[in-house]
Amino acid sequence: QVQLVESGGGLVQAGGSLRISCAASGRTLSTYAMGWFRQAPGKERESVAGISWSGDKIYYTDSVKGRFTISRDGAKNTVSLQMNTLKPEDTAVYYCAATYGKTWYIQDMNYWGKGTLVTVSS
Repeated sequence: QVQLVESGGGLVQAGGSLRISCAASGRTLSTYAMGWFRQAPGKERESVAGISWSGDKIYYTDSVKGRFTISRDGAKNTVSLQMNTLKPEDTAVYYCAATYGKTWYIQDMNYWGKGTLVTVSS
């Protein structure tokens, strides 16, 4: 019922910035939180940031606090992640996800995008 499509990934130098976005489509009567997970080469998928449907509840993992900013547009069908001061360890496939639940863990997610690759060079 809900489809998620990521965009905006690419190659950036360490210290630079990227903005990735996720567009949600499909008819639904329920509101949902949206956000981002990432999976680095050889690593497990980890949560990065999430935002509630209303935009008033936001989660960031400790490693990105102060550098990344998540936001939802006025129509509430797109979510963006502004990534500043990027580090090589931020290199990963970034996956958009959505949930009707109240917590931001992998097992809570109801929908997933296919991912967009972010590569940070040193």
